[in-house]
Amino acid sequence: MPGRRLPNEPVPELKAVPIPDLIEIVPLDQPVRAEIVVPGSKSITNRALVLAALADGETIIEGALWSEDTQIMVECLEELGFTVTVRPDPREACNRTITVLGKGGRVPPGGTEGQPLELFVGNAGTAARFLAALVCLGDGFYWLQGVPRMCQRPQAALFHALRELGYRVEAAGDRLPALIRGDGPRAGKCRVSIDDSSQFASALLLGAGAGGWQVEVSGDNAEESPYVTMTRKLIATFPRNGGRFQVEADASTGSYFQAADFLLSRFDSLRLGKDQDEQSSARVSPPPSAVALRSGPVTDWQVDAAFARFLPLPEIISRRSDLGDSIMTAVVLAPFSGQPIRFTDLGRLRVQECERVAALRAELTRCGARVVEDGDTLTVFPSSLHGAEIETYNDHRMAMCFAIPGLIVPGIRLKNASCVKKTFPGFFQKLAAPPPGGLGTRILDGESRRVLSHDELFAE
Repeated sequence: MPGRRLPNEPVPELKAVPIPDLIEIVPLDQPVRAEIVVPGSKSITNRALVLAALADGETIIEGALWSEDTQIMVECLEELGFTVTVRPDPREACNRTITVLGKGGRVPPGGTEGQPLELFVGNAGTAARFLAALVCLGDGFYWLQGVPRMCQRPQAALFHALRELGYRVEAAGDRLPALIRGDGPRAGKCRVSIDDSSQFASALLLGAGAGGWQVEVSGDNAEESPYVTMTRKLIATFPRNGGRFQVEADASTGSYFQAADFLLSRFDSLRLGKDQDEQSSARVSPPPSAVALRSGPVTDWQVDAAFARFLPLPEIISRRSDLGDSIMTAVVLAPFSGQPIRFTDLGRLRVQECERVAALRAELTRCGARVVEDGDTLTVFPSSLHGAEIETYNDHRMAMCFAIPGLIVPGIRLKNASCVKKTFPGFFQKLAAPPPGGLGTRILDGESRRVLSHDELFAE
């Protein structure tokens, strides 16, 4: 299960205590110059793991993200019978080099109907959707189960498409848990809607080559869905007969540090200008903050690679056509803009790790922002924010998004900060590490007010 050490991974040093239930971000009191290494893309890592399992021979995946979601995928592949080796990456603590021995499109057999092979997918949407399609290529019965929130998230369109291909899928309300009968490759056609999630189409496309499936994608933005396009491009370039594959840095994760650069550089400019006006004698002031990414995306596969182009924020930003998960980062930046910002087409955010539209509105309002929710649109007005205890809803992106205003707003306190383990367990370590590798901010235990050490800021 999440956090379980793989047999071939070195034993980590024991941590004194986990991240406290409540932490506080202390605003920076001087400009910072930083160059941040961002860990690998979760979306690419989990797609690459499935393709490596279906490849013919050994594939070495370099720069793979090592977080709860990707550990779940690795553990499920091992449960299925694939040989997976995991080694540390000396360049980034949250990355790994993962070697998968593929079986040439074959999936090891499952169990019986009475005793199916059980796979636990946690709250990992990619694992839940990709594995549902993958096990259809096996032989026997597979039982997919997740945490309560994952069992609330949509699966219906994917299950309908798998049934259209001739596979047996039993699931109450077409949600997890699900019993799936693997029946090997079954050449055929299916149609899948991505109105609720583009991961449905990606799951089918990843298995289409081995399964002989022809997949027609329909629904919201079907022709230009960035995550479906990512999957197609990845399939086209992946080494099908084994070899090496490099995972690029995660663009959604990079957005937090690009947001920090946006916020800190403008805040420092205003502060330094004010300080100079109040001083009677001229004095050379340090330059404003600059936070750069040492390793960013190198392809156009990730929609959130466009995040920097939306700074400063335009009047309208669409979840459908402009940004992916990083639109949440933009929403949290919006109170610092000089104009109202409308965020549109947010419907998919409601069925992810939490009901993100309501969560963003509630927590920004708690900090003093004026936010109006109208259908699937949020309008955020220029506002003066103040400190507050932020409910993260066990959602990694809520925790990381709201940490960024804490760099300049006193009193931002985060509940359940360890939820960042889902995609970036070292996030708070990166905030607290001294420049240039981090931002050098102090992070406190929210109860004792004690400054937390580097080891205490790793989420597991």
